[in-house]
Amino acid sequence: MCVFQAKRAWLSRCCNRGALHCEGVSVSSKRREIVVVGGGLAGTATAIGFAAAGFDTVLIAMEAAPDRRSTALIGRSVAFLDEIGLMEELGSAAEPLAVMRLIDDTGRLLRAPTVEFDAAEIGLDAFGYNVLNADLHAALQRRAAKLDRLEIVEDRAVGLSTTTDHALVELADGGHYAADLVVAADGRGSPMRETAGITVRKWTYPQSAIVLNFDHALPHRSVSTEFHTRSGPFTQVPLPGRRSSLVWVEEPRLADLYVDLRADRLAEIVEEKLHSIFGAVTIEMPIQRFPLSGASVARLTGERLALVGEAGHAFPPIGAQGLNLGLRDCEAIISVAQDNRDDPGRASALRRYEAMRRGDVRSRTLGVDLLNRSLLADFLPVQFARTAGLAALEAIPFLRHFAMREGVAPGSGFVGLPRALRERVGRDRP
Repeated sequence: MCVFQAKRAWLSRCCNRGALHCEGVSVSSKRREIVVVGGGLAGTATAIGFAAAGFDTVLIAMEAAPDRRSTALIGRSVAFLDEIGLMEELGSAAEPLAVMRLIDDTGRLLRAPTVEFDAAEIGLDAFGYNVLNADLHAALQRRAAKLDRLEIVEDRAVGLSTTTDHALVELADGGHYAADLVVAADGRGSPMRETAGITVRKWTYPQSAIVLNFDHALPHRSVSTEFHTRSGPFTQVPLPGRRSSLVWVEEPRLADLYVDLRADRLAEIVEEKLHSIFGAVTIEMPIQRFPLSGASVARLTGERLALVGEAGHAFPPIGAQGLNLGLRDCEAIISVAQDNRDDPGRASALRRYEAMRRGDVRSRTLGVDLLNRSLLADFLPVQFARTAGLAALEAIPFLRHFAMREGVAPGSGFVGLPRALRERVGRDRP
């Protein structure tokens, strides 16, 4: 055993037995290889992934608030969740997404053609699956309970200090955990990010999102339909049975009015905006509304710290990018840690994680921002560019296939989908 490994082994032993002084580590601290802060979907998936990969892991998280939203898990996200045992846990709660349809409903002079992205065109049965966040959270909890290397601590992380060879997380109850690596998955207002001094740029949009689930008379046939309106996307995403979720981007003033309507009146408006393609609808109450905003960080890492999910990037619920981007963060940091198992929090490992994720995060953030702003713009050249782009996707199979591959597996557009991804996405439907 090398000197460095022997030193770390001794530090772990003395911290676990509560030594009075362990090279700066607190008396009450416990030693783990990985500390994950944040019990949302991305944080819990990260903790499960580390534990499944053989790392002694602790997840520090308060009980999650009820969440009636859904998430469209696309491509690599499905493969990652399958690898850590989640897709089996989800079972029939996940609905395949076989076709994604874009419809220009802006009513403007320059109107784009309807574009359909069919997974079969690129050799898949489905691009991914749509699942209620509550069902996904429950599946994560079931999977976490089966892992011996994962400890879950219901508390808040309130402080972070680091040295060259470990990080120390302070809990609200006064306890401490020392670790080689801390993964911050503690949301947009990330206390871990703030403690590390990582700056964040935030912005807002003149829009609000209405999020709800609904039953409908006609089958959706695993098709998701996104209407592009002047106020933003109006997106139906299929759920199991004759149910769908809806993300409705609207002017804040109108959003306030809609959420106060009776359920039957709101159902009539939703059916009208869907052009009755699913027949009569019934709204499941309650519904949620929140303002649209975005955020971008100066860097995704600090000393012994990695940011994942909304701690590192945030943008509107458009294009099914939010959690999917976060799950790619999870997969990347676990992969880097496996390649640096003797010290997963070393500076060179974190530089590698930063390099792996920066391009994907920037391109997806920019893409969502441009799509959203293009719908709001009345400037004719912007409308022309958007219309021409969608027309090209509809008319040229190569461009459409490229866009589908990039959406499912970033970086695969020119070379096709990796075999492992084809096997996991859409081939074994739950």
